[in-house]
Amino acid sequence: MKAKKRKPRLCLVSSSGGHWEQLQKLQPLIDKYSGFYVTEKTQFESHANYLMKQTDMKDKLMPFKMMYNFIKAIFIWIKERPDFVITTGTLVAYPFYLLAVLFKKKFIFIETFGRANMPTAAGLKMEKHTDLFIVQWESQKKFYKKAIYGGCLY
Repeated sequence: MKAKKRKPRLCLVSSSGGHWEQLQKLQPLIDKYSGFYVTEKTQFESHANYLMKQTDMKDKLMPFKMMYNFIKAIFIWIKERPDFVITTGTLVAYPFYLLAVLFKKKFIFIETFGRANMPTAAGLKMEKHTDLFIVQWESQKKFYKKAIYGGCLY
């Protein structure tokens, strides 16, 4: 008797705001396979499965929040066992990016729609370990070696 093959498990992770709006456009992937959403806890309702601490580079508590998020990401990773990590960025995605690299899982980065004429720090840092790096503007391709144009998520 053949063992039933498990559907690929997707982790869709991004910061709040526009990154989150874009990521939610990938709901058909969750519907087709299986997976879960991770974003930042904000004052707005998100319908994500997991909420992380919100932070940015100017936040004095950023190192502590990132450590908290990384520890929480490990617990989520153990529970969910994703095969793919898909992100539109930014800081909240770093722990999942590192875990994907460490555990040799597929990592897909979708550059944000909001940056047609300049690269993002997240894109520049994460590109080297991506299995697929998608840009939403043709003009973004010049900033990244591995970029392919995938069109707009909106």
